[in-house]
Amino acid sequence: MGTEKKCKRKLHAHTLLTQAVCPRLSQWPSPNSGVNECYTPCPLHASVNGQRKACLTDGGVEFADGARRSQQPIKSLTAYNNKAALFLQFVIALLYCKMDPVVARRVLFRVSAVAALLHGCGRRRYRLHWVHPILRTRNQRGEYHSLVQELRLDSLLFEQYFRMPPEYFDELLGKVGPLITRADTSFRSAIGPAERLAICLRYLATEDSFRTIGFSYRVGTSSVCRIVREVASAIWTALVEEVMPVPTREDWSTMAEQFEWRWNFPNCVGAIDAKHVVIQAPSNSGSLYYNYKGTFSLVLLAVVDANYLFRVVDVGGYGRTSDSGSLRNSVFGEGLRDGTLDLPPDRVVSGAEQRGPLPHVFVGDEAFPLMTNLLQPFPGRNHPPMKRVFNYRLSRARLVVECAFGILASQWRMYQRVTSPQVAEVCVKATCVLHNFLRRKKLQWWRRRRVEPDIEPSTAPEALRHAPRMGANNANRATIQMREAYCAYFSEEGAVAWQPRA
Repeated sequence: MGTEKKCKRKLHAHTLLTQAVCPRLSQWPSPNSGVNECYTPCPLHASVNGQRKACLTDGGVEFADGARRSQQPIKSLTAYNNKAALFLQFVIALLYCKMDPVVARRVLFRVSAVAALLHGCGRRRYRLHWVHPILRTRNQRGEYHSLVQELRLDSLLFEQYFRMPPEYFDELLGKVGPLITRADTSFRSAIGPAERLAICLRYLATEDSFRTIGFSYRVGTSSVCRIVREVASAIWTALVEEVMPVPTREDWSTMAEQFEWRWNFPNCVGAIDAKHVVIQAPSNSGSLYYNYKGTFSLVLLAVVDANYLFRVVDVGGYGRTSDSGSLRNSVFGEGLRDGTLDLPPDRVVSGAEQRGPLPHVFVGDEAFPLMTNLLQPFPGRNHPPMKRVFNYRLSRARLVVECAFGILASQWRMYQRVTSPQVAEVCVKATCVLHNFLRRKKLQWWRRRRVEPDIEPSTAPEALRHAPRMGANNANRATIQMREAYCAYFSEEGAVAWQPRA
């Protein structure tokens, strides 16, 4: 049976070589006879109509015509297989008699690939096990069936392990379980949805690699990779409509009230910022993902409300893109420019009726452009008192998005790991909705001292890095006047006792 398979593989390889180099070989005419004649290679040289045209040597191909003498680097090809060498000699005559030198060089590369295939025909490596004996003990000794079941007896330890208590793990399983359940087959039993969810959450919560998690859960490395991507995508699908729905006009109005109550910034509907998620550079990507920090990354653009909840996220921007470029290329940025976000109408701020209605705005840093519904601080330093007060109040409101990113990075340690863009994108989206899912439960274990007591406060935020501050467009006169109106309000009617003295 094994010999028959090897013969079939070799026959397939020879067929590929014939089709790649000289299709309908027997019908190619001889250059001298003018009739259909098959070129017959000899063991050491190639000839046409009995006249030697080329010879295969260790250094390459030596043509009989001195003017077209060539040394092709094909020494390695002859070492692959005797049949590959014969095929190669057969091609030499065709190259000399029928083909342009440039085309001939391309064909030689194809011959190299097929010769390599011939070389490996009889050397296929067979798997020693259909399922490794260690992996067969998953239901008895795997981490989910042993340690995780013991952790359920201690809610605090369970929270430190999965970043959520057992009751919310079960609730999340009820939402994503139908999307990640797989049927058993005649050959093996499928991994259950609870164990699949545990593998994904453990990957998101730690810096462990696929291989490390596979060893502890007794699951193959490729299976862990597939499970993480499938479950992370299912988490996003199951939770996004519940915890991160598209904001309506009523939602924007509620967010504006919360910002005014908690952060003393009226008509503010969200804080916006962009962060870099470090990834492994894809092949042939050039400098698309190369950022100003000297690493490769994806851009996470987010809008956060007054309660540190993500309301809008856009993941997948190239690392070389600035904040303003990420906003410009996103769906949210397009809606902000076109006025299709369904924001509330302009509103008169309480106590400042004489200033007239002011638009609802998002607050961002200097990297974002100044727009009708997007405020940025006054650039530079050494400002007069009014501008200094405005920058302070805006930065105080914008602090919520920085805190949200810090919570996200310290809670889900996968941001400390370098992964592929495909895995990073689905995992970032999953952690954003998990962040909202758990924040809405008003859990107190978000404090860093209870979740990861060994994390230094200065290290976690570095997992998500700032995007470069460049590319902001010049604002028109109307937007400048709008910012001046907010600036005057914060120094007069909206002044508070704890702000810098004007």
